[in-house]
Amino acid sequence: MAEMPSKSALHCLGALALELTADGPTGLTQLERGDADGLSEALGDDLRRLLPGVEMLDAGIACALFDPAELLRPGWPVHAALAELVTAAPGRGGGRMITLGADAQRMPVDALQPDPRLVGGSMRLLPLALVGDPERVQAIGQKMEASLMDTGMASAQLALDCQAAFGVQLEHARWMTLHDLCALTAMQYEHAGLAGAWRLIEAALLAPRSEEWLREDGEPLALYRRGVVRIAQHEVNAVDADPSQQRLDVMRVRQLQAVLAAHGIDSERVAVSAMQDAEAVLRPSMQ
Repeated sequence: MAEMPSKSALHCLGALALELTADGPTGLTQLERGDADGLSEALGDDLRRLLPGVEMLDAGIACALFDPAELLRPGWPVHAALAELVTAAPGRGGGRMITLGADAQRMPVDALQPDPRLVGGSMRLLPLALVGDPERVQAIGQKMEASLMDTGMASAQLALDCQAAFGVQLEHARWMTLHDLCALTAMQYEHAGLAGAWRLIEAALLAPRSEEWLREDGEPLALYRRGVVRIAQHEVNAVDADPSQQRLDVMRVRQLQAVLAAHGIDSERVAVSAMQDAEAVLRPSMQ
């Protein structure tokens, strides 16, 4: 957990998660600046309700809907950009509610522009950054970690305001920390049969200098190390090859690469012959 953004440095980070109803309207992926400002009061009221003392900090929210994978990328680029903009905003710090919207359909910086390739998911997130005095940030961060998972349901008013602003229909709206989002994503990936992929992602997020193997039966052999996942691509013996198994193996490699790419993690396939030790092939060239 050492690589999670520090709660005691300058900011603590989270998100407002909107769970969209199935077959509901597509709606908007981001709000224009004026519409984002219109959400400011409801967002601030809800944060103060859930986190007494938060009014002593500056709160920044990007009024754009992100896929969870976009927030869970090495270096936390969405939140890093948000925190930087909040810190640099003009005016005296403390107690400001800063809602960032688009100007001519473009967010203030590229990092806050939702990825059009990841639209359509049932859960969308508005990133949150709280910035201010380190001691106050640490205290609020501790409250967030201790309580938001259990008590973070958004108010009915905020849910209705978000629903109207984005033109979507909501099942639920709730606040969560990045740790909460990691735990939720890990559970979802496990249910989808992607627990091994999540371990690689978790290493890239929380311990980027570590080494993590994927060695599960039915999954491609893979190694995360130094920011890259190397995936064994076994050469096929044309005489003994089972075409259906071969197609399945290729599909699994592609699925793993697609999941990693959504999380901003580079991957590469490494050819391995039947005479080679696959783990040895994956490791040496990265030393």
